[in-house]
Amino acid sequence: MARRRRGFQQASILLADRVQKAAEGRGFAVARLLTHWPEIAGPQLSAMTRPVRISHQRGGFGATLTLLTTGPAAPLVEMQLPQLRERVNACYGYNAVQRIMLTQTAATGFAEGRAVFAAAPAQPATPDPQVRQQADQIASQFDDPALAEAIARLALNIATKRHRNHRKDFPC
Repeated sequence: MARRRRGFQQASILLADRVQKAAEGRGFAVARLLTHWPEIAGPQLSAMTRPVRISHQRGGFGATLTLLTTGPAAPLVEMQLPQLRERVNACYGYNAVQRIMLTQTAATGFAEGRAVFAAAPAQPATPDPQVRQQADQIASQFDDPALAEAIARLALNIATKRHRNHRKDFPC
């Protein structure tokens, strides 16, 4: 008999199996393509497209990814399909998708509200200047500029998360 954990669990842990089964029903062996579409496609393409399904041909190599887009955005998306295919295959880790097919429809998709497209990506809120200064101070300890920038972003994320939780102390 499995022991029950005490306390709360993250919603992502509770829903992971259900999301994976729903994704597999549409041919998505890797649910990450659905859940992280804005990071994979980029902010501009993710605002204009949604992945609908992946289909595999009999006896053929590779799959076909079907994307949902609006009619006016289709020519812009079509110009960027080779780069998008490379990004999608990088998500899978191998050359899984051979072809990307576009399906054009109204902005609400085939069913009520299923594929609503974003008008523009949300801009992150600007952090408090004092928190930004503390993050820059922590990052200044590193010589490598890329590492210093990554540490500054991490410090900002931690500080703003704690600030949202009504704690004003800086973790480092």
